[in-house]
Amino acid sequence: MKIVKPDYLTQNDWELLTKKYKNMHRVLKKLNKNYPVQYLIGDVSFYGYKIIVNKNVLIPRFETETLVEKTINYIKKYNLTEGNVLDIGTGSGCIPIVLKSNLNNLKITAIDKSNKALKIAKKNLKKNNVQIALIKQDIFKYNPLNKYDVLISNPPYIDKDEIIDERCKYEPKMALYAKNKGLSFYEYIISSANKYLNKRSILAFEIGYKQGSYLKKYAKTYFPQAKITIEKDLSGKDRYLFIINE
Repeated sequence: MKIVKPDYLTQNDWELLTKKYKNMHRVLKKLNKNYPVQYLIGDVSFYGYKIIVNKNVLIPRFETETLVEKTINYIKKYNLTEGNVLDIGTGSGCIPIVLKSNLNNLKITAIDKSNKALKIAKKNLKKNNVQIALIKQDIFKYNPLNKYDVLISNPPYIDKDEIIDERCKYEPKMALYAKNKGLSFYEYIISSANKYLNKRSILAFEIGYKQGSYLKKYAKTYFPQAKITIEKDLSGKDRYLFIINE
């Protein structure tokens, strides 16, 4: 029986799949159960860089590309292009790869508590010829030795009771869900960040689209003098929190 490309797949993805797999019946079976095509292909394009992905890491999304782009602009604006950067919950390593590739003088440390995710991140660093420090670490137990100029994170922010896209169920749960209505990572990072940030610094977060007003108020209690903004993604939803200590 002839295999026909499903309408929801791009021609490019279809060609990559047919090149990679002999048994397309099995592939289609998985796709029909909402298994992510990115995992089947094995990589994605993120900000123009090829990032290896599998079921052990979150699939990089357009929203995170915008987080990185905005952060690069802020780093340039505040002359922190030779600063120390901490990426919390690095997953595939996509964020530090783009930062380092675009601002080579940054000194970047990326942490994640998943050994399996760090294996993928290591492969991605090699693939993209990028050097950063990768550390296995749980942010709730992390005690940094350095002071940082930039802290960036796309942490888990989905409430466990929230209904999510069917395709997300195949992604690692520890990269998706957070306690306290999806806010626990932000609250911990923001409340403890002063200990390991330099006076002039930038905190950059991707956030859930309903979390902005709460997080802005929360950030104000720990950074009363900072410039705090909630910025929108390309679809007009609140998606980014920036805390800038001038």
